[in-house]
Amino acid sequence: MSTLAKKADENEVKIAAPDVQTLRTALRAAGFRVLKRRVFEQNIVLDDPAKSLRSRGLLLRLRWAGKVVTCTFKGANKPGPHKRREEREFHSDSVEECLAVFKGLGYEPSFRYEKYRTEFFRAGEPGIATLDETRVGVFMELEGPARWIDRTAKALGYSRDDYITASYVRLFTEFDAGA
Repeated sequence: MSTLAKKADENEVKIAAPDVQTLRTALRAAGFRVLKRRVFEQNIVLDDPAKSLRSRGLLLRLRWAGKVVTCTFKGANKPGPHKRREEREFHSDSVEECLAVFKGLGYEPSFRYEKYRTEFFRAGEPGIATLDETRVGVFMELEGPARWIDRTAKALGYSRDDYITASYVRLFTEFDAGA
């Protein structure tokens, strides 16, 4: 069984954090509360043998956290200080079935990464903050309207100079290249 998780556009930035505790403390002090507890996520990025999705700036990803499987398509980035692009998602009961369907269409796993994610919110506000713990560092993602992102980043002590618009695939790849 699959369900639709409708979301047409994604607007976000990542910000590198010094460590988990510093970021948790800053979020709580700014009035954020846990929306979704810390969960282990596994991600598989799919592409064809020619890497045509990546070469066009597109992303096809399977993510599972516990029993929740999310299939995501992300369109090409639109210019600006925030990472802004089309995003379409749906949920499935089976990673294996999703992989089989995508394999039938010519898409196979091309990259894998894992992280722990905790989601935070402030009551009455249109965005969310996530704390992502990865092997390449700790990051906060701010996702929501552009003005909310900028106001929230500033309230947490960050500026547009701190914004990272690179994908986790790129961050992991660059980290591994430098290792």
